[in-house]
Amino acid sequence: MISRRTGLAATAAALLTGASGPAATAAAPQRAPGPRSRLQSDVDAILATGATGVLAEVQSAHGRTTARAGSADLRAPHHPLPWDAYYRIGSDTKTFTATLALQLAGEGRLALTDTVERWLPGAVRGNGNDGRRITVANLLRQTSGLNDYLAVSPDSADAFTPDGYRRSRFRTTAPEDQLKAALSRPPLWVPNAEHPARERRWGYSNTNYVVAGLIIEQVTGNSWAQEIHDRIIEPLGLRHTFTPGTSPYVPHPTATAYTWFPDCARPTDTTLASGGGADGSVISNAHDHGVFLRALMSGRLLRPPQLAAMKETVVAEDWSAAPGVRYGLGIAWRPVAGSSGGIWFHGGTHLGIVSESGVTPDGARAATSATFTLRMGDPAQDAQDLAALRLVDRALSG
Repeated sequence: MISRRTGLAATAAALLTGASGPAATAAAPQRAPGPRSRLQSDVDAILATGATGVLAEVQSAHGRTTARAGSADLRAPHHPLPWDAYYRIGSDTKTFTATLALQLAGEGRLALTDTVERWLPGAVRGNGNDGRRITVANLLRQTSGLNDYLAVSPDSADAFTPDGYRRSRFRTTAPEDQLKAALSRPPLWVPNAEHPARERRWGYSNTNYVVAGLIIEQVTGNSWAQEIHDRIIEPLGLRHTFTPGTSPYVPHPTATAYTWFPDCARPTDTTLASGGGADGSVISNAHDHGVFLRALMSGRLLRPPQLAAMKETVVAEDWSAAPGVRYGLGIAWRPVAGSSGGIWFHGGTHLGIVSESGVTPDGARAATSATFTLRMGDPAQDAQDLAALRLVDRALSG
């Protein structure tokens, strides 16, 4: 997955139904009828920035509305995206991982103030990195100061070229090796020794969630993937959500994920890809993702103290894609005109896929979208991102 710490274009250039209760959406989807539909209009606006295909869904207790635009593949321009297309949600995975950690905290099996050293002795050391001064809360809130393994990995630059992508698309990297890459550099900072969990400095790093995944495995004795399935996917009936493990394939129905690499005039089909784990590997669809977000905010997955802890935020100063963003535990908040409570969101990016979503603070309404296009180092990506943000904001504030 690609970092979301700044605008997506800047980041890329720098690198890189079974639910019940209030979150259920059993009603059949209402297809947006045409350009006069607000959702269809907003999907069309994303397509107009140069995207190849866009899919979106808005859901509430009253049902759901979907819209799509573009094609499933440039070689078959008249074939539309499948309504229920699978896609990689990228860093939206982090909200799942944070939910797992908070469930364990609610059960008394770990504490947010536990240090990394408590669960992974000696794992975070060297070059000034110190796991004794990083807590679980620091990891989930992105206040640890750890470097992003994607940014410092020695082969990161080569990976973000067409040839580099083709060489690495079947290659997997163990989380321990990802952590090793991050620790090869001095940290951006080390949290205060006396009260590390109170750290307010913020910096987006995928490494934080690699470490969080390792801690979840240490606490439970199970793989992170098994915990995701047993605690979230199965209870919510998310039949189109899974963790792919080492497989680089996305199941059908799906659409081609296109990436314009820097200085390349033509897009590359980047649908095949492997890598990532607790930081960004989940595959889902727009409906399942919305069900998850609504279940989370309505209190179906976390007890009140843990949901409140998730919503304790720090300023995310360099999240330039949207102003006023504050980051909590695996989820972020931003103000939205016409909505007194703002919205909760995260966002995820994988090669050829941008996932943008949001949910109201009470979980009453969620909006999810997938754009099957990523343009690295291209200003047009900024326009695409802003159009996707606008879709979510309008869907949740109207």
